[in-house]
Amino acid sequence: MDKLQTLKKYFGHSGFREGQEPIVDSLLNGHDAVGIMPTGAGKSVCYQLPAVMMDGVSIVISPLISLMKDQVNSLNQTGIPAAYLNSSLTDRQFRIALSRAYNGAYKIIYVAPERLETAGFMKLAESIHISMITIDEAHCISQWGQDFRPGYLKIRDFIDCLSYRPVIGAFTATATSNVRNDIINILKLDKPKVVTTGFDRQNLYFGVEHPKDKMTALARLLKKYKDRSGIVYCSTRKSVEEVCSKLRHMGYEATRYHAGLEDEEKILNQEDFLYDRKTVMVATNAFGMGIDKSNVSFVIHYNMPKDLESYYQEAGRAGRDGEEAECILLYSKKDVRTAQWLIDNGTPNELLSDEQRENIHLRDKERLKQMTFYSTTGRCLRQYILNYFGDRRSCTCGKCSSCCPEKQIEPRNAAPKNINTDIYVKNSGIENDYGMSEWKARQAAKKPAPQTPFTAKDEELFAKLKQLRTQKAKVAGVPAFVIFSDAALRDMCRKRPVTKAEFLEVSGVGQTKAERYGKAFIEEIKNFQGDK
Repeated sequence: MDKLQTLKKYFGHSGFREGQEPIVDSLLNGHDAVGIMPTGAGKSVCYQLPAVMMDGVSIVISPLISLMKDQVNSLNQTGIPAAYLNSSLTDRQFRIALSRAYNGAYKIIYVAPERLETAGFMKLAESIHISMITIDEAHCISQWGQDFRPGYLKIRDFIDCLSYRPVIGAFTATATSNVRNDIINILKLDKPKVVTTGFDRQNLYFGVEHPKDKMTALARLLKKYKDRSGIVYCSTRKSVEEVCSKLRHMGYEATRYHAGLEDEEKILNQEDFLYDRKTVMVATNAFGMGIDKSNVSFVIHYNMPKDLESYYQEAGRAGRDGEEAECILLYSKKDVRTAQWLIDNGTPNELLSDEQRENIHLRDKERLKQMTFYSTTGRCLRQYILNYFGDRRSCTCGKCSSCCPEKQIEPRNAAPKNINTDIYVKNSGIENDYGMSEWKARQAAKKPAPQTPFTAKDEELFAKLKQLRTQKAKVAGVPAFVIFSDAALRDMCRKRPVTKAEFLEVSGVGQTKAERYGKAFIEEIKNFQGDK
């Protein structure tokens, strides 16, 4: 099969998204690649598709157990044999997975960076043919990234220990030029194909509110998002406990996540959210990196984060399936003081010199200033984010609280005190990088084709298909979105397939899923049409 046939068979898509094809081509041709693509842009396909087409096994290095589990579940559902090797496995489970890996049972193996240096994994690596090494969340390798992890520095040593050098792919959702250069230099990538698709998530609405009472504002927002899945981020464990308790008292199906919980409770709470047993996750930034849940309809920041990198990554967990979603920040001046305290009192990284730690501290203070500007500016919020990441443009997006002031519930404050107003004005003014006509022309080519409007009958069918999906997910022991995303179900409602061939035309339906679930979903659609 060629790459397009492989894409359709396993992933259910007829064509590549922006940026995917050049990365796929580079890796298939044996050349290193770096993909800087926003959450929801389809980074995983960029390395999973070549992994299927290459001889041998692909190793995916990932920082979080939750990501590995979700990705492996999804791959196995699409017919791609995959496994993960991490501390969540019992000794028996680990031995079984290792034995199967030796016997060539998997095309893709996920592993934590800390596992690379163990004797057991090195022995496996020397015994199998590794066709490709993928580094996910690659910004973790850079001290300039918001999630620097010393364990990522061991990746290069692991690669150097191999008797041959596989092709290497590195991927992240957010990376400044410093972080991108660190990824390339530290991993010693060989003239990599670097693809940056831009940071714009057009299906996301961005809003900032300055409420007098945050809990009242949160309750109002959650009432609007009734029965939908979402995340509420808080800056401290204490805030998580308070907010989660109040939401439960109000009758919301809320759960919590922060570093102070026992591992067993964290796993249980996370699974409650992933499996839709709880609709609202209240968490610190300890939750979320690599979470693959596609049907998150909203992300609310109860407190302002320390930097825009963290904010955009966390907010970007909404709308991964391409459906419309909202990202709301509830700002107060107290948030700035809390963020400053967290910066000043963070645990120092012992691997860095005093000079490096001081430079990072100064960098973090500057990032906090930029985050505060975002929270108080009157300019287009989307433009502010994109310009910050080097995607320079002037625009009125029509999908943020600055561009749609009629949607803004609480009034904005003036520029925050104790901030250089000259810098504030400079960063808040609209900069004319190119004219509005050029901006509109560039955007017009990027807009997807208009879809048929969703009708009341479509909504009724959608509810029935969701119930069927929940049943199938329970039997398979996986989250519902692993069976089919909400976007796939909505496409079924629009297309109403009644044959296997028609079912395969649904976006996100590949050969394996059509064989496993096609009959049941087609019968549900036929019954619905007969009822009408």
